[in-house]
Amino acid sequence: MNLRRLIVVFALLAMAASPPAFAATTCTASMTNLTFPATTGAISDGSASLSVTCTTGAVAVLARVRVNMCVSIFSGTDGGGTLNPRRMLNGFNDPLQMQLYTDAARSAIWGARGNATVPNYLPLQFDYPVVLLGGSQTLTATLYGRIPAQTALNAGSYTNRFTGASDTLIEYQYAEPVLGTPPMPTSCITGGSTGTPSQFPFTVNGPVPNTCTLTPKPVPDLAFGNVPGLITANVDRTTAIGLVCTGRTAWQIGLNNGLNASGTVRRMRSAGGQFVSYELYRNSPRSLRWGNTLGSDTLAGTGSGTAQSLTVYGRVAPQTPNVGTYSDTIVVTVTY
Repeated sequence: MNLRRLIVVFALLAMAASPPAFAATTCTASMTNLTFPATTGAISDGSASLSVTCTTGAVAVLARVRVNMCVSIFSGTDGGGTLNPRRMLNGFNDPLQMQLYTDAARSAIWGARGNATVPNYLPLQFDYPVVLLGGSQTLTATLYGRIPAQTALNAGSYTNRFTGASDTLIEYQYAEPVLGTPPMPTSCITGGSTGTPSQFPFTVNGPVPNTCTLTPKPVPDLAFGNVPGLITANVDRTTAIGLVCTGRTAWQIGLNNGLNASGTVRRMRSAGGQFVSYELYRNSPRSLRWGNTLGSDTLAGTGSGTAQSLTVYGRVAPQTPNVGTYSDTIVVTVTY
């Protein structure tokens, strides 16, 4: 009888000494969207916020959990498969270069573990206590974005979606002790236990507005030169209006009638109050008057993102002026 009782007691002790079941550690992440300020070719910077939380159920009293994590960002759904440079697209599939970084100096590109071009992932390490009801820790990081200076941009709203299963990734290994503090897993893919990978969808977007700029300003003068005596033949001269508009921007340029017009007849005026009539045209045969009525006698076109040179064709028709120096001022109006 005594032997049997001892066997029962030892069996109960063995059961009481069994270690508790491990509680799997899970980690999830979220990223805010990154919206760049508008740009027409200059550098534009923006940022977004990453939040990662690791949670563990009860493991043992006074235990700690340690997690080694890699946070990767790939090219994005609209990125064309390249991480350097990354890009956004507008509705016409026009590209706009941009890049994502892990540092405020924007020197370390945020890439992806194992990527041949940009393998620079964001490393995160968690170390937190787990008591009777479990434990967790949240770490945050900033995603720094930059649209670099570039030319020949097309207007539009640009986007790159990092919302697919292969656009973002968190990978991690975790160590759950029965008691005490375990060593940190060797890396995010070796050592300890393997966590379940997951994604953190977000979008990157930014606008290129419709803009036009006259260059240079003011527009170079149209000089008809010196005419000795009577004006017996047409005096034809030209000047050029320089214009830079973002690509796909529809524009119209109008010229008013000047300071000295008589009705619709443009006139130059001398210091003595005398006048010489002249005209401005949109074409070299000088058959299309250049006026200021939208959709009627203005010059219309579409921006290319680069400089455009638009010729103004001037003519002084035969007439009998008084001796003097004549001038007028024309206002150039760009509508887009």
